[in-house]
Amino acid sequence: MILTGPEIENQVSQGAITIEPFTPDQVNPNSYDFRLASTLLTYDDDTLDTAAPNSTSAIRIPKDGLVLRPDRIYLGATEEKMGSNEFVPIIRGKSSIARLGLFINITADLIDLGSFNNWTLQLHAVQPLRIYPGMLIGQVTFWVPQGARSLYSGKYQGATGPRASESYRDFLPQTSQVGADRAW
Repeated sequence: MILTGPEIENQVSQGAITIEPFTPDQVNPNSYDFRLASTLLTYDDDTLDTAAPNSTSAIRIPKDGLVLRPDRIYLGATEEKMGSNEFVPIIRGKSSIARLGLFINITADLIDLGSFNNWTLQLHAVQPLRIYPGMLIGQVTFWVPQGARSLYSGKYQGATGPRASESYRDFLPQTSQVGADRAW
């Protein structure tokens, strides 16, 4: 079951959903519009490695905008800190942004219960596109989970801006249940 806009507003007022800052004008019939923060990350190398840290550079989006190139992935963040222990957030691009060929989350639209962050966005433009800091870029919906709840406590918890992939941590040696070291 998806929450309606008025119910999102109600749950924010009760503290079951965190959206900071919260702007009532950004409430829609069954979602909340979020804004793009002013800093992006880009990877420094053309070839990326899932098993190693990848170097990044920060870019500040100027007030007059920044043109995204189609041959790059840009990591942005939501201006709002959002999350919930009670409802499952799902993020998507606004349809007006999608109609310009901008993907805001390549494949990672599901946010875990208990994840409270300025969520990282994976921006990819299909043709050169100018973006602006603070622009309305996406929507979050909130869904009622069914079953026992387990809250997120992973590697990206507490992010306050765009975060580069930490997939390499999945390759680090881990201890199995019997105590033997293993690598993925």
